[in-house]
Amino acid sequence: MRDLANHLTVRRAISPAAAVADNTPFVSQIIDLSGYEKLMFAILTGQLADADATFTVLVEHGDQANLSDAAAVPDSQLTGTEAGASFTFAADDGTRKIGYVGPKQYVRLTITPANNAGNAFVAAAAILSGTRYWPAA
Repeated sequence: MRDLANHLTVRRAISPAAAVADNTPFVSQIIDLSGYEKLMFAILTGQLADADATFTVLVEHGDQANLSDAAAVPDSQLTGTEAGASFTFAADDGTRKIGYVGPKQYVRLTITPANNAGNAFVAAAAILSGTRYWPAA
């Protein structure tokens, strides 16, 4: 079983877009984990032009489809840490990851810049696995 593609589903989380030149948070789509046991967010950075910008990662989860009940995910339900997934201006053209193994159905990723006056290109994908139905969509 060397095949990986049939065991994973990839969903858009934060779309590639024009550069952000302020401190507007990058907020992902709400990811529905129905039919899956595991989730990992893959964070992709392009050029980060500000010389002192920082980008803080937050993962939230809840039971409501619109995440009106959103709460920060406890560290025990993350694989990796939010601090480890966060980055600075020095992370040009890099990747980060953070996983979720909690019990809630809906999950969202937020990346919040601080001191960002330059151009920041950030995107993310949600990678789901542990499907109850094979092959994964």
